[in-house]
Amino acid sequence: MGKFAQSKAGAIRPLDRAFFNRDPRRVARELLGKVLVRKDERPTHAPLTARFVEVEAYLGENDPAAHSAAGRTLRNAVLFGPPGYAYVYFIYGVHYCLNVSCEPDGTAGGVLFRALEPLTGTEEMAKARGVEIHGPKDLVSLTNGPGKLCEAFGITRARDNGCDLTSPASGLWIGEDDYHARGIRTTSRIGITKAADMPLRYLLYGNPFVSRKVRPK
Repeated sequence: MGKFAQSKAGAIRPLDRAFFNRDPRRVARELLGKVLVRKDERPTHAPLTARFVEVEAYLGENDPAAHSAAGRTLRNAVLFGPPGYAYVYFIYGVHYCLNVSCEPDGTAGGVLFRALEPLTGTEEMAKARGVEIHGPKDLVSLTNGPGKLCEAFGITRARDNGCDLTSPASGLWIGEDDYHARGIRTTSRIGITKAADMPLRYLLYGNPFVSRKVRPK
């Protein structure tokens, strides 16, 4: 892999709840370029930050691929609650996946986080994943998948399900800086069998941190 220029994070401002109180398709598209932040209570630990480069929208009870399609349960209750909260689930008995709830309280909807571009705290992320970074290829594979990014950020269902992603006080939150996302592409979602043709995957075209590349047309 050749050289690439990573983006940099400036001052990060938390997104407000109104940002997430919308159709998941709009939220997903506008999440690209925003920043996921992990800051725990230990003063010696610098924040982990990474930029969203790939996400997928899930449309609630009318979306066969959504966890909320079968109605509200104890497991998926966060998706039916207020917008802006973390929904974490365990998949294949192997890894966690992180989503954010969308739509007004009582209406299900969410966005799955598929890939991030690491900004700060990469050494801590690598340690959490049990890998070493020797060059650009290793850095790219650090958070280029939903399970990988959760492992890098120490995200688990026990720790983060129901976490308020609009509040820095929660320790895990989403913010924005002055970065402007460009080259947004929409494709069908991946890794699913139901409603697999729906164009609900959003990514920054050409970004090396995307989990699965899109062939040029």
